[in-house]
Amino acid sequence: MGHITQMLNPPKTQNPKILPINPSLYSLSSFSSSRITLKPHKFQNLSVSAVMRSQHQQEPQRHLSLTEALLNSNRKEEVLGDIKRSLSNCLSETNLHLTIPGLKSKIRGKVRDIYDSGDYLVLVTTDRQSAFDRILASIPFKGQVLNETSLWWFEKTKHITSNAVVSAPDKNVTIARKCSVFPVEFVVRGYVTGSTDTSLWTVYNKGIREYCGNVLPDGLVKNQKLSVNIITPTTKAEDHDVPITPDEIIRSGLMTQADYEEVSRKALSLFEYGQHVALEHGLILVDTKYEFGKANDGSILLTDEVHTPDSSRYWIANSFMERFQNGLEPENVDKEFLRLWFASHCNPYEDEVLPDAPEDLVCELAWRYIFLYETITHSKFDVFSSEEPIHNRISRNVASALSSLK
Repeated sequence: MGHITQMLNPPKTQNPKILPINPSLYSLSSFSSSRITLKPHKFQNLSVSAVMRSQHQQEPQRHLSLTEALLNSNRKEEVLGDIKRSLSNCLSETNLHLTIPGLKSKIRGKVRDIYDSGDYLVLVTTDRQSAFDRILASIPFKGQVLNETSLWWFEKTKHITSNAVVSAPDKNVTIARKCSVFPVEFVVRGYVTGSTDTSLWTVYNKGIREYCGNVLPDGLVKNQKLSVNIITPTTKAEDHDVPITPDEIIRSGLMTQADYEEVSRKALSLFEYGQHVALEHGLILVDTKYEFGKANDGSILLTDEVHTPDSSRYWIANSFMERFQNGLEPENVDKEFLRLWFASHCNPYEDEVLPDAPEDLVCELAWRYIFLYETITHSKFDVFSSEEPIHNRISRNVASALSSLK
């Protein structure tokens, strides 16, 4: 487990000089030119310490802290056994168009395989692990975690926006309404962090102070809380996501100004709500990405996934402030440590062949996905095992669901 020890004890960040930790939450006020003007929202006084104090007062003391539960617990040992047994049985590829009559062409995304059934789309969430716009590995149970986490959040956020979900006939599958998906991903950020080319800390550390229409002040340090949540949109390019400003989105015709404003409001409200819920469960929602589409009736729908460990960055809340003040990386519950391993062992953007991810890191990441699901939903993850091949199970369940929709 040497790889894990190294990645869970990363080097210090730059010496932090500014410590505005209070995670104020904000919503979109107006859109003008390439600037986004924001104003405080009703949760503006919410802080990590306040939420944790409230949680401590309202709930009995936990036997294990989140950190202890994440790193060393009976539940972890129990789940790791299932993970190791499933390493050779990941869902890395599907071909439902060959097994289910009526399914049309397959679109292979980074993680999801998408099938056209006529009136609906069938979205199969695989175990493929994507980062740096590459497939790095296959992670046991990852597809199930992502699908079930998204379904939980889709249900919880209906008061903010409608979504495209029709049904979930299988642990790895969502059937969704067809809509015209906007060719823009709405990346919402609350902290200056990250390691990829488009991450906020990466571009900020290069001296860039205006990014995707947001003007950033001098003097920020890695992992610092932004004074307001911001949107850094990207185009959904085939090989590499490209940062873009609101002005460029409008001028290029990717979205109308009215649609951009509405989606931006929804994205910031979703992120605000996600941060609020995460803090209640002892976590910090650091950043995430959303995708939206327009249905035939003109309504805007939330699509794809919501607040999953694949689309989002999560930190453990009660250790964040002390670690930040001491120049240490936050305790994360996402795939960042796997990103860091690849970044330190190769050039993941340019190398034609990437090294195999170490088995201990693959197992650790699988556990963290499950841990996050259980922490957020307060429910036990169902480690589904069967002698039936996963692809056969999915084919049977999807065929039955589509037949009932006719």
